[in-house]
Amino acid sequence: MTSQTQGIQQLLAAEKKAAEKVAEARKRKARRLKQAKDEATEEIEKYRQEREKQFKEFEAKHMGSREGVAAKIEADTRVQLADMDRALASRKEPVIQELLQYVYNIVPEMHKNYKKN
Repeated sequence: MTSQTQGIQQLLAAEKKAAEKVAEARKRKARRLKQAKDEATEEIEKYRQEREKQFKEFEAKHMGSREGVAAKIEADTRVQLADMDRALASRKEPVIQELLQYVYNIVPEMHKNYKKN
């Protein structure tokens, strides 16, 4: 009977040891997964920063800086406004004269739909 009790005790101790090993293996697996996740997150962040840097270089190369684009738009606007001012100055007087001719030379006539009773 003692040997039987002793065998049961050994089985229980072995089961307890196995449970501890399984628990430890699960903890190691969880640590490895967390470490892999952290490494992946770090790698993703590095890749994102690298791509962002490449995009900024591309943007600077092909578009120039935003200040440069704004300055170019401002200069183009000034040129267009100057062209419009010159066009206005050259055409202003003839247009005013033509309008005054229409105002001064009114020819009264009956409307075509007017009927005499």
